Amino acid sequence: MGLITGMFWLAVAIVLGLAAGWIFRVAVVAASPRPIARELRTAPLTASFGMLVILIYIVVAVFAPLVAPFPETEVVGTEYQPWDDVHVLGTDNLGRDMLSRLIFAARNTVGIAFITTALAFILGVMTGLLAASVGGWVDQVLSRAVDVLMAIPALIFALLLLTIVGTSIVNMILVIALIDSTRVFRLARAVAMNIVVMDYVEAARLRGEGLLRLNIREILPNAMAPLVAEFGLRFCFVFLMISALSFLGLGIQPPTADWGSMVKDNATLISFGDITPLLPAGAIALLTVCVNFVVDWQLHRASGLKE
Repeated sequence: MGLITGMFWLAVAIVLGLAAGWIFRVAVVAASPRPIARELRTAPLTASFGMLVILIYIVVAVFAPLVAPFPETEVVGTEYQPWDDVHVLGTDNLGRDMLSRLIFAARNTVGIAFITTALAFILGVMTGLLAASVGGWVDQVLSRAVDVLMAIPALIFALLLLTIVGTSIVNMILVIALIDSTRVFRLARAVAMNIVVMDYVEAARLRGEGLLRLNIREILPNAMAPLVAEFGLRFCFVFLMISALSFLGLGIQPPTADWGSMVKDNATLISFGDITPLLPAGAIALLTVCVNFVVDWQLHRASGLKE
């Protein structure tokens, strides 16, 4: 009976989510300019639901101090206090309000993941386009350096580097951005290698275009579609890596709220049948799935395939 009940509520949640995605798509299409509305009108319901959830996460993250009922680090009750009218999701291992911690963690985890992904993309795209457009020994040196970095498992490499340089937020952003930029480099180089042989790029070279102008004006615009889709995927991987590092104690450090560390701090409640530790894990999973919904739609659009 427990399995049947769980499947029933899962089906109800899916139906409600798709209905919310449809309502959101209708509202956005009605309020958007015609070109944007035309694109959104063809979006699948999963992508509409994904965009709705991402928008909710962004609003919660931006207005966290206004939305959260209590401050981020304030002890407001006894430890592991059950859910009640005051503390809707109870309290954590130190007596801090779980709902407030979840809301502030959206700002910390998602914000840091976005900054890290953006930095990884800047580094990876710049070096990837440089390797493809220059070629020769520059391409060989960059490619072999990336091969060495990619040969080491990303999480183990991040743990090693953070143990050496320290666990501050700045160090974590730089370490993860460096590791993840290798994946971006591979994609940017592969896409650019197919573009640099095109006639319009050769014509730009003959006009005397400099290397920077060639990459920015000719190569990068024609490589944007796969890179934009990859940005969403990289964001998911970075987001999950930050949560994993926090769970292991080398990510975002206390008392800053973070979904990964919240799972670790309250994991003991699972032994008593309390689902509180699953709430931050569910927040991680929901955002990851919704970002992938939107990325899948963008990949479909970029591929030129039709339903």
